[in-house]
Amino acid sequence: MRVFKFGGASVKDAQGIKNVYSVLQTAGYEDVLLVVSAMGKTTNALEVVIKNYFDKSPELQSSVQEVKKYHNEILLDLFEDDKNLVFAAVNAQFSDLEYFLNHNKSPNYNFVYDQIVSYGELISTTILSHFMNFMGIQTQWLDVRNFIKTDSNYRDAEVDWNLTQKNIAKNVKRKILNITQGFLGSDENNFTTTLGREGSDYTAAIFAYCLNAESVTIWKDVPGVMNADPRYFENASLLNQISYREAIELAFYGATVIHPKTLQPLQKKEIPLYVKSFINPLLPGTSVAKGADLEPYLPCFIVKRNQLLISLSSIDFSFIMEENISEIFALFHRFKLKVNLIQNSAISFSVCVEDKFSNFKDLNAILSKKFKVDFTENVTLYTIRHFDEKAAQLVEENKTVILKQVSRETMQIVTKEN
Repeated sequence: MRVFKFGGASVKDAQGIKNVYSVLQTAGYEDVLLVVSAMGKTTNALEVVIKNYFDKSPELQSSVQEVKKYHNEILLDLFEDDKNLVFAAVNAQFSDLEYFLNHNKSPNYNFVYDQIVSYGELISTTILSHFMNFMGIQTQWLDVRNFIKTDSNYRDAEVDWNLTQKNIAKNVKRKILNITQGFLGSDENNFTTTLGREGSDYTAAIFAYCLNAESVTIWKDVPGVMNADPRYFENASLLNQISYREAIELAFYGATVIHPKTLQPLQKKEIPLYVKSFINPLLPGTSVAKGADLEPYLPCFIVKRNQLLISLSSIDFSFIMEENISEIFALFHRFKLKVNLIQNSAISFSVCVEDKFSNFKDLNAILSKKFKVDFTENVTLYTIRHFDEKAAQLVEENKTVILKQVSRETMQIVTKEN
């Protein structure tokens, strides 16, 4: 069995749904399992619903109607007759959503988030499954919550691999097109959970692992994995192959290639992962598999903007030792600052961090009691894997370099634009 994953951009409108059908005509659909995300920006729209729900906003109903209208327009574009069973199926899911909004008693934001946001994937796969049947491809729609079982850590649930393996091995039919949802699971009480960042890719890897799949293909709007983001670098090149290890390294430094948790189950069984274009499915794309780290062997550039460079030094010129560093990292964890670079000397300690939740002001108040704190906002962190002198010059050109760190395979440079 092969596992295909289609993200929100690939099913954002009726034309996207039709294109998925075309991709399957080209790539084949027998003995295939599709993992599909919510359509377009539906997750964002459902997050507005969640906000309005907690704010007790009078806009709650209109925000639900916006989501409903968006999907209804896609349905009307896809199906000739509004008597098609898909209309009733989608309306039933919206009725379930509205029932939850009217009857939920839990004040737990993360719990509510997972119950509401999950409707994006449930509705998108319902529409896609009905359209495939309408076009003559027999499908089996699977509610992923009956297969992937997790703990109750809402919004970032841990998979119960033993139970999940049993469910998938026993209930997924072969020799048919299976369609299921990415990103979702359920806990022991059958409440919906979500799997965190890049959850749909992870779902594809979970099914592939449990089914001993032949391969996983992630269909994207790019020809494959590039050695640099074309938005920041001219002449970015396609990477034909990346090893599992290299892909994990790139992801660790912030590349939006594939999340490490997606790669880990695939690596265990050496299941190859392909990143291909749903715009032109005949292109070879990129393979992630056991073998050479990179083909072709090129420097790979990763850019993280809007970073914060923090330098701490001891007030009394004493050494910054393990216990100080341990305390500092505990505070970073507490205030949810993601550390992307570390550099230390005897009496100073520098980190480049991402302050996604704007918590640095509160953290600084605590750090300043024990350390001299200097910081620079809005810096850019460049990471170059397999760097050479030309690659470093390209990054440093017309920029002020604040910090540079070099290891055998990796160079990291913190800059301020001139």
